[in-house]
Amino acid sequence: MTHYDLAIIGTGSGNSVVTPDFDGKRVAVIEKALFGGTCLNVGCIPTKMFVYAAEVATTVRDAARYGVDAHLDGVRWPNIRDRVFGRIDPIEAGGRYYRVNGPNTTAYLGTARFTGPRTLVVDVDGREHEVSADQVVIATGSTPVVPEPIASSGVRFHTNEDVMRIDELPARMAIVGGGYIASEFAHVFSSLGVQVTVITRGEAMLRAQDAEISRRFSDLAAQRWDLRFGRTVAGLAQQPDHIAVELSDGSTLETDLVLVATGRRPLVPEGVDLAGIELHDDGRVVVDEFGRTTADGVWSLGDVSSPYQLKHVANHEARVVAHNLVHPDDLQEFDHRFVPAAVFTHPQIASVGLTEQQAIDAGHHVTVKVQKYGDTAYGWAMEDTTSVVKLVADRRTGDLLGAHLMGPDASSLIQILIQAMSYGQSAKDLARGQYWIHPAMAEVVENALLGLEFD
Repeated sequence: MTHYDLAIIGTGSGNSVVTPDFDGKRVAVIEKALFGGTCLNVGCIPTKMFVYAAEVATTVRDAARYGVDAHLDGVRWPNIRDRVFGRIDPIEAGGRYYRVNGPNTTAYLGTARFTGPRTLVVDVDGREHEVSADQVVIATGSTPVVPEPIASSGVRFHTNEDVMRIDELPARMAIVGGGYIASEFAHVFSSLGVQVTVITRGEAMLRAQDAEISRRFSDLAAQRWDLRFGRTVAGLAQQPDHIAVELSDGSTLETDLVLVATGRRPLVPEGVDLAGIELHDDGRVVVDEFGRTTADGVWSLGDVSSPYQLKHVANHEARVVAHNLVHPDDLQEFDHRFVPAAVFTHPQIASVGLTEQQAIDAGHHVTVKVQKYGDTAYGWAMEDTTSVVKLVADRRTGDLLGAHLMGPDASSLIQILIQAMSYGQSAKDLARGQYWIHPAMAEVVENALLGLEFD
């Protein structure tokens, strides 16, 4: 058995835990797949690069409304794909090379399982390596959830982990799921010319969003995609020239490619029970506010333990755990008070804090303002008729409780609201305590703030 000062399982945000504090110490880095984790290889970074191409295609198609005559001559999928992975793959390879050949770290390119407290066996191409460490960090991320009727069908299907590398665009695509991943890929592939059908068990898209945003987005999505609400997939059957998708209502859908986007689950190493590591009912590793698991000397961060499957949260947790590993007498806490998220679909969606219903349920005296982009000068310039900013605040205290944006640049416009909530700035102070550039798009946020009513 080889002993280390620190062993890290997973090289997404966990990779950044190897700080200068570990110079001169022995660190084991364990990775069974691609270095860089979900975000770099199969998640936020490549998907947003595809989204940008989709936005360009959408802009061309919509140009006539501004008096500009333009048409989309074609989509070169291999060029779009290769632009994305021509940037990402060298970064992954560089990260791998550095951990294999860099100072202080020993890289084990295989699958780890716990055999006891802070002891592991790593299977590297069939050869087992025994590893122990003073401290262990579990940062193994998450993996796609695949419904059983699809998994057992014997028919080829795709997830976010491989659909971006297909060789050519299908004519038709069925996307199973109605959340973030489904909404982003539906936008990408439909904008590039694919006929998209979305199958979801819910009665709306993006049901985790504020109810009004979910309803507004679903109405717009129905104009672009064939939405099959309230249905699940009962089975798949491969036909000579298509895939037959059998739905729970007895109907059958013909498609050329099936993309499963029904969520992701924590990817927990085997043997955690042998190490004294407890799990939540949903499979996540239990951690306290400092990132400590129920096993002494074992920490966890990111999708495998966090209630938020978001890269910026995993990065924050990695910074906290990195500090706590070497400062046991000065532990920092995770800050999950105001966690924002964005969906890079069309239109873009961003949110932070409580939905209107959550604020009511929490007992707040709620005031709400829904401000249309189209009622501002820049909204006129964009001929926008559908985008909104919805703010939720406490009528008595003036505190912002939640912000929900749907429209162009929503993921950037929301940042000032995140900052205000994080630093305790009231809605009144935020609206009138600074200049807002006229006629910039940010005026829609200013007007939303001014529209809130307070006692």
